[in-house]
Amino acid sequence: MLHNQAPLPTVGNARTCTSSHMASLRIETCHVACSANRTPNVVSWGRGGMLAFGTCNSVAIYDPKERIILSILNGHTGRVNAVQWVHKEDCAAETHLVSGSSDSRLLVWAAQNGKFVQSVECKGHTGAICAVDAIYVGGSILVASAAADSSVRLWLCGNAKEAQCLHTQTFGAGFMMDVSMALLPGTKVPILACGGDDSKVHLYVLSREKELGRVMTLQGHEDWVRGVAWMSIGGELLLASCSQDCLIRVWRLSAKSGSGARAEGNRDNSVIKMKEDLFRVEDQVEDRMFAVVLETVLAGHENWVYGVHWQPPSYTGGELKQPISLLSASMDKTMILWTPDQASGVWMEQVRVGEVGGNTLGFYGCQMSPDASMILAHAFHGALHLWSKDDSSGEWRPGVVLSGHFNAVQDLSWEPEGEFILSVSSDQTARLFTPWRTKPGGASRTTWHEIARPQIHGYDMQCLATLGRFQFVSGADEKVLRVFQAPRNFVENFANISGTSKDKLLASGDCARLPEGASTPALGLSNKAVFQGDLVPSDKDGEKFSCVSDKYQESYFHPVNMTEPPPEDHLLQNTLWPEVQKLYGHGFEMFCLASDAGGTLVASACKASKAEHATVMLWSASTWRTLQVLPCHALTVTQMAFSPDAAMLLLVSRDRTWSLWHQKQQDPEPQYVLYACTTKDTSVHSRIIWSCDWSPDGKYFVTSSRDKKVIVWGPCVMDQREDTVTSSELTPCSSILDVGDSATAVAFCPQICSDNSYLLAVGLECGRIVVFGWRPARDPPGGQDWIRYGETDSSQSHTLAIKRLRWRPRAGRAGSAEESGWLQLASAGADHALKIFNITKEAL
Repeated sequence: MLHNQAPLPTVGNARTCTSSHMASLRIETCHVACSANRTPNVVSWGRGGMLAFGTCNSVAIYDPKERIILSILNGHTGRVNAVQWVHKEDCAAETHLVSGSSDSRLLVWAAQNGKFVQSVECKGHTGAICAVDAIYVGGSILVASAAADSSVRLWLCGNAKEAQCLHTQTFGAGFMMDVSMALLPGTKVPILACGGDDSKVHLYVLSREKELGRVMTLQGHEDWVRGVAWMSIGGELLLASCSQDCLIRVWRLSAKSGSGARAEGNRDNSVIKMKEDLFRVEDQVEDRMFAVVLETVLAGHENWVYGVHWQPPSYTGGELKQPISLLSASMDKTMILWTPDQASGVWMEQVRVGEVGGNTLGFYGCQMSPDASMILAHAFHGALHLWSKDDSSGEWRPGVVLSGHFNAVQDLSWEPEGEFILSVSSDQTARLFTPWRTKPGGASRTTWHEIARPQIHGYDMQCLATLGRFQFVSGADEKVLRVFQAPRNFVENFANISGTSKDKLLASGDCARLPEGASTPALGLSNKAVFQGDLVPSDKDGEKFSCVSDKYQESYFHPVNMTEPPPEDHLLQNTLWPEVQKLYGHGFEMFCLASDAGGTLVASACKASKAEHATVMLWSASTWRTLQVLPCHALTVTQMAFSPDAAMLLLVSRDRTWSLWHQKQQDPEPQYVLYACTTKDTSVHSRIIWSCDWSPDGKYFVTSSRDKKVIVWGPCVMDQREDTVTSSELTPCSSILDVGDSATAVAFCPQICSDNSYLLAVGLECGRIVVFGWRPARDPPGGQDWIRYGETDSSQSHTLAIKRLRWRPRAGRAGSAEESGWLQLASAGADHALKIFNITKEAL
């Protein structure tokens, strides 16, 4: 890696396949945009400062200070619902991590040579695992897990790479929402707390016979108990439980002397004491008595409380210290930090942070950094919300944190200069990612971040096409295409964050009449432009209004001058782009879009089960009129691509055929005529054709299909003839490449290699990306024209199908000085992830 790209210590090089005359490619992960899963126990902050969270079927390891994903752990086949670091007694960096998933499997990951690898698998649950906790007992790891099969299981994971299920506790028709483990004060006996849908907290102790025995049930909550967490302090344990009754209860567990335990509570009748509940535990040496008493009830949240987290312990001056400080997260969109008053012992609310307004639901869980300088919540829509404490003022301020889609990423596109990426997803948003260059300590460093959310929609989004630098068209599960243009506030903030010249950007387009921003009306789907005049109230006193609607302004947009990537609430409210046009004409939901390199034409296609609906509509990007309707296919057109000079338009379809359209030059407006096509008889592909792309010189095009075949067709040498050419003249000019899995995405690199060969990336349904070289030959020998350069390894690959691949239009890496030795490839996956890879050109 060069100096200005974030280091990725745990991401290895791709596996490579070398040829005798070519070296292998090096594929490095530059950025992963993803979000936390929509479950309460899915985020865990380690003592080493690393944040682990479940994202789709993977576990991501994230460094909040460096703001980069260090590694992705792929092993589960279902959604990861629970993640927990196994904390060490000396507060050192963790070496084990536990994850539970909807695939009913519990995995223990262990650190090896700077990477986390799958160490132990615990099989036994028959339902989705929803909560896990783990502690060290001797040289082994004791793991507790709760699942949707109405059971809690206790596992012992030793050094033998095997897991022994010590005990299974079933709850009939009930479910346990969270589990937490600790060691009883002064003993090595584990105690397990389970919070369930019976509104109770159940305490279990592991006996000498390695069986769980229930010792107590704590009552008081009036709704489901969503979270439980132990904390050890001064020879006692504190247990926090939170519930859907909007309350948090803190219980104190302490050791008692066996004989006088009951008499002690009645010695001083003048002092009112909470009732103590006692239980006996068989220790290795003697029987011990323990008492549990309700310490306090914390009322401050206005909605369900989903998560509680104690401030982690730390070593100060060789002494273990853990201040009593409790963090709670709620569906009321707030986090509260609670501490007891030192003089009176009364628990007080110290800090409250969170969102105000917006159309989102609240927080699912919370975590505190090891030094308590940062607190983090994860929200219903997967977003991470980070606040950092300002050392000088003591105030908590929103911090820059990772973000990404929380559903399948369906399409992506680089802007023409390659400075940012736009993506659309089934999570009903369009997002914009760009590199941010920071200068900590004088050294420049580049990390990618989401800086705008141009469209927040009411339909799942399927496709987009960029038109110039600051305009794009998007299609969703509706019959309408929508066109968006960047507002002035975005252009200014993009210049600040990316380090581009603001004057140059504003001079590049007609920016004099650009609106300041956009907002969505309360009951609307269209982003409405907000101009400078809309931001100024009609009367300075604020009391005289010409009509009722003036009194209650609908604009939620407020221009903010950003010098760093914005937090989630700002993305939701202040980064929308105004909608400038709607395009009507299709009869079903939109499926794919394409635009030419000059940004003058847009082609669109919708879902179709009949030939009459499988037509492609061609639009003028200047007048937004329909120029042409292209009928050819019998089923949905799955992807389209204009040749680099826009002389050709390629369509591939679910009907297993492709068609090629040639532009007539003499017409005032471009008109396309059918140039060549395949039929069911002449088609080489035997299954749906998913993807297509053009070579950078426009001579060849490539198709990839569910039949595992990738085929290059051509050459497409244009002459002046206008008559239709028979498809026999356009045949496969490569040997048929079998990639071993359904090829769902394919992309030609915009740069031709020095030996006149072409670089091609193929995305597979299993999530892997394979990079091939292809050299044209008059008579393609049996596979000798293909060179397999390399592929993504297991930690780099997606876990579900790749939806789209796009190379950066220029050589070099975005956000860095121009470097011809690097290429960048962006991929969109059904696993909610958008990934950017750096690929070195030295081998080419």
